[in-house]
Amino acid sequence: MQQDTKLNFDKLGGLVPAIVQDAKTRMVLMLGFMNEEACQKTRESGKVTFFSRTKQRLWTKGETSGNFLLVEEILVDCDQDTLLIKATPVGPACHTGADTCFFENNSKNAAFLHYLQEVIRQRRNAPAGSSYTRTLFDKGINKIAQKVGEEAVEIVIESKDDNKELFMNEAADLLFHLLVLLEAKDTDLQEVIDILISRHK
Repeated sequence: MQQDTKLNFDKLGGLVPAIVQDAKTRMVLMLGFMNEEACQKTRESGKVTFFSRTKQRLWTKGETSGNFLLVEEILVDCDQDTLLIKATPVGPACHTGADTCFFENNSKNAAFLHYLQEVIRQRRNAPAGSSYTRTLFDKGINKIAQKVGEEAVEIVIESKDDNKELFMNEAADLLFHLLVLLEAKDTDLQEVIDILISRHK
């Protein structure tokens, strides 16, 4: 999804800052600058393209390394002079080989659950039978609730043993089906998190 809000390029002499965020983990990957042409190319190609202030030309991130940033969503801030680009990185975002230009690890982030919730919501609205997730929705709330119960029992069973890999896989299955159940009940994960936060206080 891309906003159609008109950008103000005047404040920085024809440029706007563009913050690139991993669409899945919500980690900030890098910051670059775009002119109108770079913005247009980014929207048309689906790959993040900046204006290089050093080389005074457009450059698509990954044009030499292959580590492209594939656009998922483009947002404009309230002053209409800064972009937030949610993207899927193909390889490291930084030229040093680091996950981000701020030397942060981009793999351990619970925000992926929010991304997964969005995917589940999209699958719910996809054509019937197009995925396992959609099949669950087709079978109705009783089947989804039953699956959550089954996965809960399985993780209890695995917790009695010492096979960590099986235990983690059952934990992942339980979390996934719980997210499906939340979606079926039109409940956002953030609502559950807010309850945990209020209890923590």
